Amino acid sequence: MQTFSRVLVTGSGGFLESHIFPALQREIQGEIVRVSRKDYDLAKPGQAERMLKDIRPEAVVHLAAKVGGIIANKNYPADFFYENIVINTHTFHACYQAGIRKLVTFMGGCSYPATAPSPIAESLMWEGYPQSESAPYSVAKKMLLVQSESYRRQYGFNSIVLIPGNVYGEYDNFNMEYAHVIPAMIRRFIEARESHAAAITCYGSGRPTRDFVYAGDVAALIPWFLLNYDSSEPVNISSGTRTSIRELAETIRRVTGFEGRIEWDTSKPDGQIDKIFSVERLRGLGLSCPTSLEEGLRKTADWFVKARKERTVRL
Repeated sequence: MQTFSRVLVTGSGGFLESHIFPALQREIQGEIVRVSRKDYDLAKPGQAERMLKDIRPEAVVHLAAKVGGIIANKNYPADFFYENIVINTHTFHACYQAGIRKLVTFMGGCSYPATAPSPIAESLMWEGYPQSESAPYSVAKKMLLVQSESYRRQYGFNSIVLIPGNVYGEYDNFNMEYAHVIPAMIRRFIEARESHAAAITCYGSGRPTRDFVYAGDVAALIPWFLLNYDSSEPVNISSGTRTSIRELAETIRRVTGFEGRIEWDTSKPDGQIDKIFSVERLRGLGLSCPTSLEEGLRKTADWFVKARKERTVRL
């Protein structure tokens, strides 16, 4: 098992980083340093090099990215492609040049082909094009796999790429333009409860199924991967559990205390009907994401209410 005297975490203040940073502090003996875009804008040439020269880490957990929900991806496709491709290219190459011993980075399950059959195994990554609405983002992130394999083959540079599923939890973005499905639903159901609305309308039929994973479970596994996993073969990190959007809505209604009706606007498209991630490789490593959907949603909803009151949530 490896050890590191100093680990740098990029993307400070981001959703997943807010879970991973304390997990690293608990499990890694060395110093954990976090930086944000305010410290170093990694989309700009030279900033990644300056960051590594200033901090001199032995390992980097790279989370800095431009992220957002489907609405933001539709509205700003060029921004999502450009910023992610340059952030990752600059940071990856700078880490190699600086002699970083290990780089851990992440991409999303949206990078898998839109036509990939579920459960989606890591081996299917290159079997087609991602869903068109998020393709600029997801293709840019997909290049991390190419970088990892090519830099390992040519330079022996040790990097790994992890693929969390549909992550949700505390510290997520609840702004309706940028929010993913769970934070958007939680906010809408809580606001409907507070306004005593008789009903809430959800898009589509509710039939599509997804694989949701609690952010705390993902974060708890990152120290293990940092210390023990040394391969450019990606690993899905998810629950491997199939949940319909209708079941998700009913569970969120239950944990938020909304007593009105849920109505479904079937004039709106359902999107991909079934998207579940294979967790065979994860389980083969002796790892899992055990938090139940209801428990994770309850933690997230409780946090949102508290953070909104304290004005520490992104709205």
